[in-house]
Amino acid sequence: MKVRLPAIALATALASAAIPLPCAAEGTAPVSVEKIGVYPCGRQPKQVLFSPDGSYVLLPLLEDTGFDVFSVAEKKVIRRISPPDSDKQGFAEGLFIPEKGVFLVSQMTTGCLYEYSWPGFEYKRTIRTGGTWSKFIAYSQEKDLLAVSNWVSNDISLIDYDSGKLIRLIATGKAPRGMLFLDGGKSLVSLSFDSGMIEKFDVGTGKRTKLIQIAKSCMRHIVCTDDKLTAFVSDMYNRQVYKIDLESFKITGQCRVYRNPNTIDLLAGGRYLFVSTRGPNNPEDYTKRSPSNGKIHIIDTEDMSIIETFEGGNQPTGLDVSDDGSLLCFSDFQDAAIELYRITR
Repeated sequence: MKVRLPAIALATALASAAIPLPCAAEGTAPVSVEKIGVYPCGRQPKQVLFSPDGSYVLLPLLEDTGFDVFSVAEKKVIRRISPPDSDKQGFAEGLFIPEKGVFLVSQMTTGCLYEYSWPGFEYKRTIRTGGTWSKFIAYSQEKDLLAVSNWVSNDISLIDYDSGKLIRLIATGKAPRGMLFLDGGKSLVSLSFDSGMIEKFDVGTGKRTKLIQIAKSCMRHIVCTDDKLTAFVSDMYNRQVYKIDLESFKITGQCRVYRNPNTIDLLAGGRYLFVSTRGPNNPEDYTKRSPSNGKIHIIDTEDMSIIETFEGGNQPTGLDVSDDGSLLCFSDFQDAAIELYRITR
């Protein structure tokens, strides 16, 4: 079965002209990467996640039967894990919750989360989100809550972790995606891809309290610094990464990147941001192979300048930096492969 995403505003709207990208002078970049290798995996790896100990990379597969477990030491996929209803494919995002000793993966086609033990990856339970086309997962330790963004039903599921019961659905802008909890779990920030909004909600009431909206934007992924004072957001349509002051809830900086920026992640310490950019859309159908490869950027978050750019494979999509800051991994969506890099500072 081939998973097809619903029609979205992005489609083929991105500009086709290439632009020069600013970067640091040769030899002056304070962060550099060294390629370790490119490794095959299942079809359409949508996200990559390092395990908390850095031993494995987990790969939810959009067009395959579950998620792959890649061994960093062995440099290969050592296991395919197929949750219930894996024949329906559509595995989009994952999340480790180390304090619970679990790994969660979402399946868009069923609106379910599947929970596995960590370590060991033994199946524990299925959690139904109550939404349609469930994607991104966030967790609040303070409130012991899961939040799941539902791309088609345009809402977020708030779920009590222990019971797995749905508490409420929060209505959002169209096609919600990235999220993060703030204020000790009292607030939730959500990105709307099709409405071009960054929304902040009161978790207790479900009401929106703050809003940033940019015309013709497609907000995708959000990460924040450890002190929860600053966030960074990728905008696929405008080829931007925004820096946001979370107290004033205003954009304080931005960086124009290569086409179709996707997943972003901060290096430990918060100074440097890694960005996967998928590259140009296929003129026939954006879900097909791109006419040229994508790129990875490293951004200095102090002045939002690009300090290094290097090429990925066809449609770099998922991206993650290991917790200790020593490794970078990203997925080449159309190549059914992942790339592993060593980070040096």
